[in-house]
Amino acid sequence: MPSRGLASLERARFGPLRTLNVRASMLSGEESARRVELWLRSKQVELAGEVLIITGRGAGSIGGVGVVKEATQRVLARLRRAGVIQSFGEDTPGSFVVQLASIRSLLEAPKRREKTQPVRAQKTASILGLKAETRDKLRYLAGRAIDALGVQKPSESQIQAEMERQFSMIVRTAPSGADSERWLDAAISRALIDYADTDR
Repeated sequence: MPSRGLASLERARFGPLRTLNVRASMLSGEESARRVELWLRSKQVELAGEVLIITGRGAGSIGGVGVVKEATQRVLARLRRAGVIQSFGEDTPGSFVVQLASIRSLLEAPKRREKTQPVRAQKTASILGLKAETRDKLRYLAGRAIDALGVQKPSESQIQAEMERQFSMIVRTAPSGADSERWLDAAISRALIDYADTDR
C-alpha cells in the first residue's frame, strides 16, 4: 500500500485532533522535535488516551536514516520521563502511537537535571493576575499535591511555592493565542479529577 494511503488510514483512525503529521512539514529534526513537544504538552491538557505522530520512515533521507523519526523518538523518551506521556511505540515504520499521561503525572514528575530546550516563554503570566476563583482552585490543587507527598500541615510558603510551580508548568503548555487563564482553569480541573480518581 502506498505510504500516502497508509497515512490517510492512520489519520482516519485517530482523527485530526489526535494526529500530528511532522513528515509533511519538511522540517529539520530539531524543528520537528520542538513541534512534537509543544503539541504533546498541549494535548496532555486537552485530551486523554492515545494520539498519533506521523514522522515518515526517512527513506528519502541521506543514508536512509530517518532524521525526523529519530529526533521524535528522543523527545518522546524525554517527555515520558517528564510525565507528559505515559508510553509510546511504533504504530507503523513511519509513525508513533503515544499514550498521554495524566496532568497529575506531569505535576508529580521528579525534577531531573536534563539539558532541555525551553518550551516557550509566557507573556507576563503571573499568579497575581489570576481571578480569585482560579487562584483558589490552584491553591486547592497545590494542597492536594502536597498531601499526596505525605506532608502534614504544610506552611504557607510551601503552598505558595507549589502554586507557583504548578502554575508555571501548566501555563507553558498553552498553545499560542490561547486564553492562558481559561487554559489553566481547564488543566486544574483535569488534575483534580485525576487526584479524585486515584483516591477512589
